[in-house]
Amino acid sequence: MERLCHHCGHAIGPVERVGRRDACLQCGADLHCCLNCSFFAPAAQNQCREPSAERQVDKTVGNFCDFFAFRVGGPVKATGSADARSRLDALFRKKN
Repeated sequence: MERLCHHCGHAIGPVERVGRRDACLQCGADLHCCLNCSFFAPAAQNQCREPSAERQVDKTVGNFCDFFAFRVGGPVKATGSADARSRLDALFRKKN
């Protein structure tokens, strides 16, 4: 498994440390952000499994979080309300 950009999926390569201003060479997206972090979890409080981490409003921009650990493998997709609604509709749809 390798480290991938949350935005474009480009392989980042073996980097020891990712700084706040580091960006993907392919698309320019910030790398030190919640969506690239191994602690990011859409279902957790503040969408982070690290209880001591400060809340980050925009999960796509670089931040100063000291708990950041680059996720290995593909990014976690946050399920949107439209996706949840369509799954609920499918679950409770009347069958004729």
